[in-house]
Amino acid sequence: MVVGSEVPNLLEPGAAATLVVSQDVDLAVPVERHAEVKGLLPRIQGLRRADEEPSVWVPEGRSLIEVNFVGVDRAIVDPADTYALEDPELPLLVFGPLSLLEPGTPVEVGPLRVPVPRIAGLVLEKLLTDRTGEKGDRDLLVVAGLIPFLADADLDELRHGFGRLSPELRHAVRSGLTVLSLLGGRPGMPDPRPLRGRVAALLDALGAEGP
Repeated sequence: MVVGSEVPNLLEPGAAATLVVSQDVDLAVPVERHAEVKGLLPRIQGLRRADEEPSVWVPEGRSLIEVNFVGVDRAIVDPADTYALEDPELPLLVFGPLSLLEPGTPVEVGPLRVPVPRIAGLVLEKLLTDRTGEKGDRDLLVVAGLIPFLADADLDELRHGFGRLSPELRHAVRSGLTVLSLLGGRPGMPDPRPLRGRVAALLDALGAEGP
């Protein structure tokens, strides 16, 4: 499943890919399917394993972008947990917040059906970023790229998922939204300034959930 900053691009009409300028795409691998995915690696064309990081595959030409393999463990109870799945061929960092993601409707891109997550879970996952500085801001700006795609059903799902989080994680989500409401624009990223009203409304909606 494609996760991360490329999802807003894929959700654009025709997968126009104009919202987020990125040099890589993140592919989430369920830990229970690790061996299956590893067995398919020799079939990859146009990419090669990076010498310094086996979980990263880099393009051999200019027509492709880098691929980062990350792990998803559905058994994780606390999405704040993260661990390393050691493997000489395909090691994975298994990020706890990715356990919030559920498969959404695949996006049709030409002859391909690209699996993407449901929007609500991805919004929560990005708001729980533990990265700081520019990288943390980029995670939040991905949320800005997702907000226009949130339908009423997605908002209900987001509120439900938020209410199931621990108080500490609910606080982290609201903090992420607060920071997003203060961010300015960044080159190659969605502009959050026209969305401040929607961010404020989302904060109000989530404020009603839990203690």
